[in-house]
Amino acid sequence: MNFNTPGELLGESGKEKLQQLPDIRKYIFPAIGGVLFLLFIFSGVYSVGPDEVGVIRRFGKFVRITDPGLHFKIPLGVEKLDNVKVRYVFKEEFGFKTIKPGIKTQFSSRDYFDESLMLTGDLNVLVVEWIVQFKIKDPVKLLFNVRNPKETIRSISEAVMRQIVGNATVSEVLTTRRVETNQEVQDKLQEILDSYESGIQIVTVKLQDVNPPDEVKPSFNEVNGAKQEKEKMINQAWEAYNKAIPTAKGDAQKTISESEGYALKRVNTAKGDASRFIDTWEAYKEAKEVTRKRLYLEAMNEILPKVGQKYIIDSSANNILPLLKLNKEGGVR
Repeated sequence: MNFNTPGELLGESGKEKLQQLPDIRKYIFPAIGGVLFLLFIFSGVYSVGPDEVGVIRRFGKFVRITDPGLHFKIPLGVEKLDNVKVRYVFKEEFGFKTIKPGIKTQFSSRDYFDESLMLTGDLNVLVVEWIVQFKIKDPVKLLFNVRNPKETIRSISEAVMRQIVGNATVSEVLTTRRVETNQEVQDKLQEILDSYESGIQIVTVKLQDVNPPDEVKPSFNEVNGAKQEKEKMINQAWEAYNKAIPTAKGDAQKTISESEGYALKRVNTAKGDASRFIDTWEAYKEAKEVTRKRLYLEAMNEILPKVGQKYIIDSSANNILPLLKLNKEGGVR
């Protein structure tokens, strides 16, 4: 069997056309070099967003942090980039889930009792909903010390909230200690995260809604109403007490002051009368007739202004009846 060569198969005209084709072998290496160069460039250039920093690792070891903008790293997997949002405030929700935020926020209708159902210190059950807001303060610690930051925060937040609620009464969690509960949970959560060197900063912890479960809500409302009525009666009693006691104390003090003033007045009057009597007696011993007349005149000076009509009668007159006008209506004056 005979085999023909390619030249024999193409013929003379085919050989000429084949010789006229360009030699592609001289373009292969430049093309490969260009592809490798583009791959080198595109795998080495990276960008960092305005609210991020870039953490560069070389063979898994941290080497530097880059600011927002365009940068270059060693390509082909030698250096790897992690973009970490350090100016963004993250939020985790507990006991509820937001489906669509906005003017009319839509929430999930599902119950998250595995997160929100808690027991208080006085053995009451509450459904506690809260949020935790946090940001990244150290991206290197975040990447190298915490495997799953989100789940870590959720687990610690739930444990701390259960501890704080479990140390308080139901009325304290519902009313008087809501702000204190927020601060205590935030401080405890930050303390634990710092002990892990997580690089996470807690911005705020806020209770959203605290209510008893629907199954016991009517009974709870009745008990709460009775407690409020009790507090109302106690407050009214204290109000009456605070009004009556100061008034009684004021009246008693007024009576005491008046009695003391009266006693002091009587004593001073008695002392004055005694002193005046002694002075009169001393004057009488010195001039009896003059003193007697002076006493008589002083007595008349006090008596006469109190007398209504006065009649001056001659001591030698025998009959004074015509002067009295006995027929005048009203009788003798």
